[in-house]
Amino acid sequence: MDVKETGELVSLDPEMLQLQEVSSFALKSNPGVAEELFSQWLSLPDTCRLVKSLIDDAKAGALSCALENSPTANALAGNSVPSLFPAGTTPPLSPRSSAGSPRTMKQRTSPSSLSSPLKVVSEPVREIIPQFYFKNGRPPPDDMKEHFLFQIDNRFVGHVDGLQLHEFKSITKEICKLPSFFSAALFRKIDVNYAGAVTREQFIDYWVRGNMLAMDLATQIYTILKQPYRTYLVQDDFKPVLRELLSTHPGLEFLQSTPEFQERYAETVIHRIFYYMNRSGNGRLTLRELKRGNLIDAMLHVDEEEDINKVLRYFSYEHFYVIYCKFWELDTDHDFFIDRENLIKYGNHSLTYRIVDRIFSQVPRKFTSKVEGKMNYEDFVYFILAEEDKSSEPSLEYWFRCIDLDGNGVLTPNEMLFFYEEQLHRMECMAQEPVLFEDILCQIVDMIGPEQNEGFITLRDVKGSKLSGNVFNILFNLNKFIAFETRDPFLIRQEREDPSMTEWDRFAHREYIRLSMEEDGEDMSNASGDVWEESLEAPF
Repeated sequence: MDVKETGELVSLDPEMLQLQEVSSFALKSNPGVAEELFSQWLSLPDTCRLVKSLIDDAKAGALSCALENSPTANALAGNSVPSLFPAGTTPPLSPRSSAGSPRTMKQRTSPSSLSSPLKVVSEPVREIIPQFYFKNGRPPPDDMKEHFLFQIDNRFVGHVDGLQLHEFKSITKEICKLPSFFSAALFRKIDVNYAGAVTREQFIDYWVRGNMLAMDLATQIYTILKQPYRTYLVQDDFKPVLRELLSTHPGLEFLQSTPEFQERYAETVIHRIFYYMNRSGNGRLTLRELKRGNLIDAMLHVDEEEDINKVLRYFSYEHFYVIYCKFWELDTDHDFFIDRENLIKYGNHSLTYRIVDRIFSQVPRKFTSKVEGKMNYEDFVYFILAEEDKSSEPSLEYWFRCIDLDGNGVLTPNEMLFFYEEQLHRMECMAQEPVLFEDILCQIVDMIGPEQNEGFITLRDVKGSKLSGNVFNILFNLNKFIAFETRDPFLIRQEREDPSMTEWDRFAHREYIRLSMEEDGEDMSNASGDVWEESLEAPF
């Protein structure tokens, strides 16, 4: 080998360097070979310049940053480390399989491969996946949280010991955006130690750290009402908010002198909520059912509306008055229970005995009454809502189960005939022209329009027709059947004028007017004596 000296550095001419391929076994058995190769690599001109640059950087105090910021580092990033073999003189690879070959392993770890672009590609790319599951729900954005804390700080200024219950309502309505009659329920949810006050730290811990701030309104209400050991709402969970509504709403102030009617009003509202919202009928209102219904909108409406009777959904006092008076009329012994003979009088004896028997067999709904053969007030609320609003899905399900005698989910002509036979007999007794069942069946099929078989009607068919309520009236309610046949033009025009009102809304409005007129008449009779008895005939 031809060695020449340049200044102080001894270098080896790459063109004259000719080495035979050396195996890894030979390197292990002869360490001197590796040292000789390393010394020859150091003698290359490029290696000398690299080492000299690193030494200069170290003298300048940039040793820690030499490989990052020095010009030499940039050269390393863009160029290969000086190779021991001249260009084009690298020994060819073995034609044998390279898997596990010592030569292959040697090439992978050789200095000449450090700058290969294949090395960058072969390194695994670590992609940061953002967190998508949060145990208590996704936390609120920082700007929302900061704005909320700013509002809280302003509310708690001067209240080091916290806010008392009467001071907490503004927090509930203006900060939390909840109905104002949730104030007491929220207060007690935070004041777990019954200290009588809620501090700023307690409120932030519950509403912000508990992630209530990021929840939607339905979930917030559900969380406040729900007991911690349950995953659903029961009827008793609504009583605290209804008590506060009764004590604070201007449209219900007149009831404060009659606590017994306050209790009945609250019960009626709760029964109506579960009738429409708890579609499973198990008395356990889930968050999904709460979100699917219109209760939240009704709560917000009643919180803003001073006239309670304008809130037709759930909270109308007139609706409660009609339901309670209807129950009181049938409960002749006033033991707060109704039996078969009482219910048969409903609607001026409009129902058939067979349908009343089906109701008391508890097929459409199991009674909550503990007395055998009698329904209590809650059972009656479900009945009257189903009877007077056959356009709603709970009502259609209620009466479908009554007519479905074998419980197979299909109404057959024989089952419908079983109920219509009594209607036919009643029409004959009343000297009404009877309508044969064959004609009625054709009319029912036309009204329902079954999807599969014209002789069989499913619950899906019933829910898909707007005339299904009239079909049930044909089968077991004679008065409504006759009214449907006569088609009162006044009622038809009334329905078209206000389509937003349901059948129940119109019925409750008519009955409230009738009941209030009867009560006014009784009051006038009691106050004026017998002198006014004849004149009372005139207004009616």
